[in-house]
Amino acid sequence: MQQDRADEGEATVEPERFNQARAAQSMAVLEDYVEMIGDLISEFGEARITDIAQRMGVTHPTATKAVSRLKREGLAVSRPYRGVFLTEAGAELAERVRMRHRTLVDFLVAVGVPAETAELDAEGMEHHVSDATLRAFETYLERARASDGPDFQD
Repeated sequence: MQQDRADEGEATVEPERFNQARAAQSMAVLEDYVEMIGDLISEFGEARITDIAQRMGVTHPTATKAVSRLKREGLAVSRPYRGVFLTEAGAELAERVRMRHRTLVDFLVAVGVPAETAELDAEGMEHHVSDATLRAFETYLERARASDGPDFQD
């Protein structure tokens, strides 16, 4: 009987944990698209659906659907016969994601991970790292830079 109650308690926790994981994954996809659009805008002045799809390795309809979601979320706008552009909120999100990525790469390299591997690993980690962990990484990097002086590589 007590085991049944324990199982019931665990059963109510399980769906919430998976719901949180799915929500995080869904946000990660948005962040990837916002970051990519920001990169394309920096490079070409605009982000076309075709370029987004190609760089993300998805089909045109998949990219279109993702951009529609970004527009619903207030992160992007598009113009006929032009491209996709980030709103102020979208640009801010892209910059936050870019900074998280950079911090993670710098940290991983600082602890001995090869740069190419660090880039790949950071791509997945950047969406799931907590603000507290990110701050700890930044503090570590600041201390490492201060103690190593101008030769510190990041």
